[in-house]
Amino acid sequence: MDFVATKVDDCRWIDIRRYSDTRGYLSVIEGNIDIPFEIKRIYYLYQVPGASRGEHAHKQLSQLMFATSGSVRVTLNDGKRKKSFVLDCPWKGLLVKPGLWRTLDNFSDNSVLMVLASEKYEPDDYIRDYQEFLKFKGL
Repeated sequence: MDFVATKVDDCRWIDIRRYSDTRGYLSVIEGNIDIPFEIKRIYYLYQVPGASRGEHAHKQLSQLMFATSGSVRVTLNDGKRKKSFVLDCPWKGLLVKPGLWRTLDNFSDNSVLMVLASEKYEPDDYIRDYQEFLKFKGL
């Protein structure tokens, strides 16, 4: 996929496998099986005090985002169109492709957002200036 041409509609929901019995639920995510990339990094956001996070794009990195607790709104922007998703279910993840500006906000109390990333942290993969992002997209 040409990452510059990525559109918000290229992102999609992924149902996370879950199993239950009298002891509760167990969810499983395996890289290259349940999601279309190898998991190279995992991080999570929590105790976000009414702020927004994100405000950047990635050139190569793909992510699976899901709320393990509470809820958060993720707004994706491809330079022409924006689309918002509410993550509020621990067995439903949002697959976010590279080449999209993302903003995370509206964190509920006690929310935890888990992110599985296709790459290790690489500062050069980030586009942190919106005008630079539009140039990257050819807009």
